[in-house]
Amino acid sequence: MATGADVRDILELAGGDNDSGPISKKDIINSDKKKAKKVTETLTFKRPEGMHREVYALLYSDKNRDAPPLLPSDTTQGYRTVKAKLGCKKVRPWKWMPFSNPARKDGAIFHHWRRAAEEGKDYPFARFNKTVQVPVYSEQEYQMYLHDDGWTKAETDHLFDLCKRFDLRFIVIHDRYDHQQYRKRSVEDLKERYYTICGKLTKVRAGTGTEPKIYIFDAGHERRRKEQLERLFSRTPEQVAEEEYLIQELRKIETRKKEREKKAQDLQKLITAADTTTEMRRAERKATKKKLPQKRETEKPAVPETAGIKFPDFKSAGVSLRSQRMKLPSSVGQKKIKAIEQILTEQGVDLNPMPTEEIVQMFNELRSDLVLVYELKQAYSNCEYEQQMLRHRYDALLKAGGAVTPQSESSGAPDSQSWLGPDDIKTEAKEQIIDVVGAPLTPNSRKRRESASSSSSIKKVKKP
Repeated sequence: MATGADVRDILELAGGDNDSGPISKKDIINSDKKKAKKVTETLTFKRPEGMHREVYALLYSDKNRDAPPLLPSDTTQGYRTVKAKLGCKKVRPWKWMPFSNPARKDGAIFHHWRRAAEEGKDYPFARFNKTVQVPVYSEQEYQMYLHDDGWTKAETDHLFDLCKRFDLRFIVIHDRYDHQQYRKRSVEDLKERYYTICGKLTKVRAGTGTEPKIYIFDAGHERRRKEQLERLFSRTPEQVAEEEYLIQELRKIETRKKEREKKAQDLQKLITAADTTTEMRRAERKATKKKLPQKRETEKPAVPETAGIKFPDFKSAGVSLRSQRMKLPSSVGQKKIKAIEQILTEQGVDLNPMPTEEIVQMFNELRSDLVLVYELKQAYSNCEYEQQMLRHRYDALLKAGGAVTPQSESSGAPDSQSWLGPDDIKTEAKEQIIDVVGAPLTPNSRKRRESASSSSSIKKVKKP
């Protein structure tokens, strides 16, 4: 049989002076009152020496405190405090009472549940009833300022009556408009007439020295906007597909334009680097001739900074092998490395020569020149490809414009080609014609032609 202590433990009630007695009505009714807590002596332990304060705080030493959680919790309070606190007060009475909405003009009466203390008060949602203030004009004002040959006064009064009834909902106003008695008007005509009268009345009634804010309705713009939307909505699937195709072609043209600009910048950098390297070598040769032969033996020749490959300088302390200077840096791609090895093998040059001081310098210069020639040859091929693209585009423009074809090309030399003049180029840029003419020379064929003629072109450049 459960005792009073068991019941108090289940209901989480504080224990009285006599815990062994049965539970009474007084214990349940007066459970929310504060009771004096029985002071009990708790055993306290001193923090052991060498134990950190945070670790000691985690120990479960207080009976009134919960043990530290094993998992992080989302709430700061534990589950014991999150409970409904049911009091013994009387509930507020509710009453079924009638009410009327001030927004309605028909005097309709409805019923709903409401607290008895709020009986007789206004309907709380009546404050959300917002009405539009439609201006009212007199007969004199209409004759002096608002007269229009396309509108009669009766038709204007009918329009303002509908605007006041339907709170400027012009779609509803157009539907309820009396088209049999008056002329057939569109929604834009009704809006234009209403806002024109409002602007004139605001300007006339404004005080002297003040500039009122007048709303201007552009009926022509609204008609064009609806017409464009109607055309957009009534497109056929073929027209939609054609528009998507043109957008994709425009993106391709913009991408090719960015690539051409980037290639032009890279080509300019290569030309500048080649000129700088040539000047540096000339200056170095002049300085070497002026030096004495004794100093030439003692001083180590500096490795010039090449434009093709920039080899790292080993100036750190410690022992290092001279052959490490011939190691290609990681910035050189695999294609360039394979091209260098192929050319050196065809020329009969050892890929790993004896790393003396002079051989290391000359070998690095040779490979740097090979990379520079390789990059220049790629840039030349790109320019040649773009030249042919422009040539075919020029022919297509001549055919499309019906102009007379210029003098036929007798040879493949660039001097015999006919080019666009400055005026033609400006006209072409203004017209923004889409480039959809395919060129016979594709990038893949251009790469195959480069790989076939790479060795022969390098031989011609390297001949003394």
